[in-house]
Amino acid sequence: MFADAYRGKRVFVTGHSGFKGSWLCLWLERLGAEVHGFALEPPTTPSLFDQAQVAGSIKHTIGDVRDAAALQAALSVARPHFIFHLAAQPLVIDSYAAPADTFATNVTGSVNLMEAIRHTGTRAAVVMVTTDKVYLNREWEHGYREDDALGGHDPYSASKAAMEVAVASWRDSFFSPANANEHGVRIASARAGNVIGGGDWSANRLVPDLVRALAGNGSPTLRNPGSLRPWQHVLEPLAGYLWLGARLSEEHGQHFAEAWNFGPLPTDVRCVADLADSLLDNFGRPGWSDATRSDAPHEAGLLRLSIDKAVGRLGWRPAWDFEETVARTAAWYRAVGDNPDLARQACLADLDHYCQQAARLGLPLTG
Repeated sequence: MFADAYRGKRVFVTGHSGFKGSWLCLWLERLGAEVHGFALEPPTTPSLFDQAQVAGSIKHTIGDVRDAAALQAALSVARPHFIFHLAAQPLVIDSYAAPADTFATNVTGSVNLMEAIRHTGTRAAVVMVTTDKVYLNREWEHGYREDDALGGHDPYSASKAAMEVAVASWRDSFFSPANANEHGVRIASARAGNVIGGGDWSANRLVPDLVRALAGNGSPTLRNPGSLRPWQHVLEPLAGYLWLGARLSEEHGQHFAEAWNFGPLPTDVRCVADLADSLLDNFGRPGWSDATRSDAPHEAGLLRLSIDKAVGRLGWRPAWDFEETVARTAAWYRAVGDNPDLARQACLADLDHYCQQAARLGLPLTG
């Protein structure tokens, strides 16, 4: 079911030049889809998009989701069966420096896409990607559920919570599941945990910051080492997005047009220090120092996700545990650090390994 849903189908991906978007394009290509990407130039140098030569295997359009006319034109050309909206300003720290731009990209950009869907008469399964940080964080021990209150202390979290409200509004107003056979749009939102994996080169993110420190023979530093996060390999939420898109495309897919969490098993929720220790051990370079500042911008201390709904109703579940996730991530950076030309090969090897493990768990993620 999973592979058959995408083989020979047109898929429109916003934010395809980013870290998660590049991995998603590689997977969709493997599934036999015709991928149309719409995004800004890659946000980092180096970038996974360039290293893995993603542009050579898709229809690649440079554009800004804040440009409504350009977005609508690209969607008209693509005529997609599936849409995955990943374009975003994705960093908490950057949102403090540019809060208005963060809201413009994450909220207005998302509204522009939904309006483009509406005005072009596109009939598609649509997955709008937000984040685990959309929840009003009460520093609870239990995982947040999809029906818990939304909120956001920092501009990034608030913008993504606002995006969730906008998605629910457009679904209720224009893409009602009850009338899905008429308008042809099934729209859902996906909230993923903290993602790691090979090819992330963003600033102010734990794994790439550690990798850069190691490459420069520097001393790794951590901010908020005790903060607890739902870490997962990038392939885990992407499997969830693809699984959700496939279910939305089914005959009665309107029943899946709602919000979904994708995160690790509860036993794999770890603190920042645990991830740093495990990654550094994989590099054979233990040791870090605490660089927490009392005047630093606020970041949540405790964050867990409940994935009961995705496990019970979608039939999705994580395939890799914490140790496997960190080991595969470290192996990617070691291999590509020595030879950047191996990036695409390293990604496809991880994808094969992940799908093999998923198959052992009874999850048919490949053809």
